[in-house]
Amino acid sequence: MNDFRPKIIRFNSLPSTNTEAARRAQQGAEEGLTIVAGEQTSGRGRLERRWLSPAGAGLYASIVLRPGLDHASWSLIPLMAALAVHDALVDAYALDVDIKWPNDILLAERKLCGILAETVETNSGRAVVVGIGINLTTEAFPAELREVATSIQEATGQAPDSDGVLQFLLRALADRYALFQAGDAQRIIHDWAKRSTYAQGKSVFVTSGDDSFSGITRGLESDGALRVETVAGEIKVVRAGDVTSVRQTSSVWPEPAERAKA
Repeated sequence: MNDFRPKIIRFNSLPSTNTEAARRAQQGAEEGLTIVAGEQTSGRGRLERRWLSPAGAGLYASIVLRPGLDHASWSLIPLMAALAVHDALVDAYALDVDIKWPNDILLAERKLCGILAETVETNSGRAVVVGIGINLTTEAFPAELREVATSIQEATGQAPDSDGVLQFLLRALADRYALFQAGDAQRIIHDWAKRSTYAQGKSVFVTSGDDSFSGITRGLESDGALRVETVAGEIKVVRAGDVTSVRQTSSVWPEPAERAKA
């Protein structure tokens, strides 16, 4: 098992902390290398989306991981990282945060943090770069996004300490990563489901490739994929795509056993 020991390298500005972390991983950087930038000029999010990263408005960090487990289990890393951010925000600010599948951190259904996990091939074997962007202040996003985004400052009324948030994050990540390295996949699935309203009974709209559909969430697969039950009663397994919460059009969505009786 690899020993996770963060080594922080800071930049005033970078195009992307993930790109810099991946470059250094390819050069042989050890596990735990953490790239932090005051701003990103070309920040990236999931599904090739741009992640706005103005100077001093957010925590922009990317961490190099070299898991010593079979690659088949690596699909749990985004969920593991989301749990670490969740733990850090609860410990640091007692925020009642939610996790939107697979790893967006929400507060009152508004986005507070995004996570992007990318694999990279290196001479030392395959590595994972986990990029984390946390909105510290309302300057982290434009005014037109204030209905769908939020920040620690808005939630707490305090100007957050970026270094303090980073230390809480790295401690939480070390704890969660140790469980992952120990092969405790069920613990990750269980804890994610316990901390996310999206795990069970959530009315969602899913866009996955050319497919899109509505349904109700019915838990996770062992690899972290989301199970969604359609109106027709079919269980669809979502391993990639966009999942958004929607209001149910009917007052009651019957459970599977109830529909079987109908």
